[in-house]
Amino acid sequence: MAVDAETVRRIGKLARIRVEEDEVAGYQSELNAILGFVEQLNEVDVSGVEPMTSVTPMQLRQREDKVTSGGHPDLIVVNAPLSEDNFFMVPKVVE
Repeated sequence: MAVDAETVRRIGKLARIRVEEDEVAGYQSELNAILGFVEQLNEVDVSGVEPMTSVTPMQLRQREDKVTSGGHPDLIVVNAPLSEDNFFMVPKVVE
């Protein structure tokens, strides 16, 4: 797959990046080099390779999944700028 000049301009527009006309050729060659590298990665045989969560072997820490009653509404709203009856109060934004 090759990227043409029109595609470079479209990518710049979608990313909201100003691409000057004299920069199009440079971006085009850079994007084509990246896509060439990705095509090389597609040739690698990964059958039998387990997915990893990290480059170092590790177990994910998990906590016990248990239901709690909460019961601390006063502690939840203690740092709120404005609260009433343990509810957050926010300014009205719709008239």
